[in-house]
Amino acid sequence: MSDIRFYLDEHIAGAVAKGLKSRGIEALTCIEAGMRTASDIAHIEFAYINKYVIVTCDNDFLRLHSEGKPHAGIAFATRPFAIGEFIRKLQVLHQSLRMKDMENHIEFL
Repeated sequence: MSDIRFYLDEHIAGAVAKGLKSRGIEALTCIEAGMRTASDIAHIEFAYINKYVIVTCDNDFLRLHSEGKPHAGIAFATRPFAIGEFIRKLQVLHQSLRMKDMENHIEFL
């Protein structure tokens, strides 16, 4: 069983987190974490410290990665997805990789 936990930034619909949770996958929205208006650096640090893979479509996280900012992993949405498709893609990632595989890694969805 995978140990990946997801942290969804403010650009990802809360319904994605709800769908993941209903499938037994740990997911936390930035709103639930009290981080809605936080900077991208604050998000990446929060996720890193708490061992969450960030789910995002925000290119700023790609920039932070390229600058060498450590992170627990980034699941990057390359285009808009329907909620169900988004959940399925994250489910596949969850079933395929472990947290140690995701550290400082970007998985393009």
